[in-house]
Amino acid sequence: MIDFEPDRSRWEQIADVLRARIVDGTYPPKHLLSEVQLMQEFGVARGTIRKAMQRLRDEDLIYTVPNLGSFVGQPRPTE
Repeated sequence: MIDFEPDRSRWEQIADVLRARIVDGTYPPKHLLSEVQLMQEFGVARGTIRKAMQRLRDEDLIYTVPNLGSFVGQPRPTE
């Protein structure tokens, strides 16, 4: 678990951690992001994880395949 900042929502802080892991390559493209594992790691409810993952989906960092899960997307080429 991480020490959450009291002045920011937990889902935003989790999204920041996941985003950093995607950008630094800890989670490579096509890596499955398990909601259950993330719930256990961060000690939060599934809804909190889903809000964080929705933010990452909105940023096109992850994509979701129905009945399979959410995966890290391919990096975009830099311009």
